[in-house]
Amino acid sequence: MKILLAVDGSDPARRATQRVITLAGELRQAPELHLLTVHPAVPSGLVQRHISQASLDAYYREESEAVLRPFREQLEAAGLAYTPHVLVGVPAEAIAHEASRLNCDLICMGTRGMGRVGDAILGSVARATTHHASVPVLLIK
Repeated sequence: MKILLAVDGSDPARRATQRVITLAGELRQAPELHLLTVHPAVPSGLVQRHISQASLDAYYREESEAVLRPFREQLEAAGLAYTPHVLVGVPAEAIAHEASRLNCDLICMGTRGMGRVGDAILGSVARATTHHASVPVLLIK
């Protein structure tokens, strides 16, 4: 089984990670696990006049690594192997596309992320991911 675990630094993402750890223990074989975070793109236009692409790439890398760090530690403490992925783009679309590209059987993610307060019931990224995904999406509160 291939699982894409999409994380954003939120508490629901931590609970989703714990659910994947539990699920992995219930399977006969350890899943092929892909840990993904998607950094929304900084609007280019005026920004690129003042910041080089190399600086922008470094920013994406540093921010994404900071998001992934606690999830890496959580998975490593559970003894699970994983492949980390960092993408830049529209989160829901990137998550669904990456799951398809990797031929994942399942996407697991939190229901509410680090986004706007208006996402209180079901986060807009979670909702949009279920719309775009071609595989089941396990949403964790």
